[in-house]
Amino acid sequence: MTPAITESRLPYLYEAVQCGTVRAAADRLDIAPSAVSRQIALLEAELALPLIERHKRGVHLTQAGRLLMEYYREQRAHQEDLLAKLQEVRGLRRGHIRLAVGEGFVSDLMGAPLQYFCKRYPDITLTLDLAGTNEVMRLVAEDDADIGLVYNPPAEPKIVSRAQMRQPVHAIVAPGSSLVDRLDSAGALRLDALYDVPLALMHGAYGTRQLMELAEQSEKHRLVPTVTTNSISVLKHFVRAGLGATFLPAFAVSQEIEAGVLRALPVDHPILNNAEAHLVTRAGRRLSGAANRLLTHLASKMEAFGARD
Repeated sequence: MTPAITESRLPYLYEAVQCGTVRAAADRLDIAPSAVSRQIALLEAELALPLIERHKRGVHLTQAGRLLMEYYREQRAHQEDLLAKLQEVRGLRRGHIRLAVGEGFVSDLMGAPLQYFCKRYPDITLTLDLAGTNEVMRLVAEDDADIGLVYNPPAEPKIVSRAQMRQPVHAIVAPGSSLVDRLDSAGALRLDALYDVPLALMHGAYGTRQLMELAEQSEKHRLVPTVTTNSISVLKHFVRAGLGATFLPAFAVSQEIEAGVLRALPVDHPILNNAEAHLVTRAGRRLSGAANRLLTHLASKMEAFGARD
């Protein structure tokens, strides 16, 4: 006989995993820790399978627990999509959209594209979370974000690209940088022209750093950054202060280029030249009307996907 799932117990398991411990989940739900543990134990009894493992650092899902959480997240996403569609049937143009965004997209996104969308749809609210490439992919895959903006993501069967465009990595320098004198006849830098230059680079969870590591492997030369950070703002300030150079796609610094405070120099390297910006959703996810409107709008209005400023 197929075991039944009491779905009202799933939020307790979800909160325990999200919070990391049963006690933290109980605090969030404002109930006793024993009540959370009991609901999880009843779920395990129903399915005759362990769902979590308790460690000193908190709870971790078993394989069965991961399958159950994947089901729960999909059910939540379907419910949100249904409610949004029902609102539209009633003639309302409301909804809430969750975006997971690489920091390099922020200037492009927060300019004309989002300004126009928010004015046209004032009753649609947004949550915008900044994250590295790996985290954006996870948030979208687990339905914790409806739409993701990510730079050069790895292949992932749970993720589908709804728009993409080649956006090469450039060397970002100050306007008066001596690196301009190292440009070749085609107006590009060789990667080895930057070996003696102080560099600021992102952490390894970010698309630009992952690309740089691939380029380093192909060149058999390891770049040793002066500064490693999780902030593109720090990279920009590093370069503007005259401390050295960094690597970013040009759209990430388009405002600074227009203002004349930064310059983007092409780099002659096939790995860096074939990098892409992607607008992603979960494969099989049916977005709400509000999210679909925003998706179409961003694909047509953002510089990262070919729109003119």
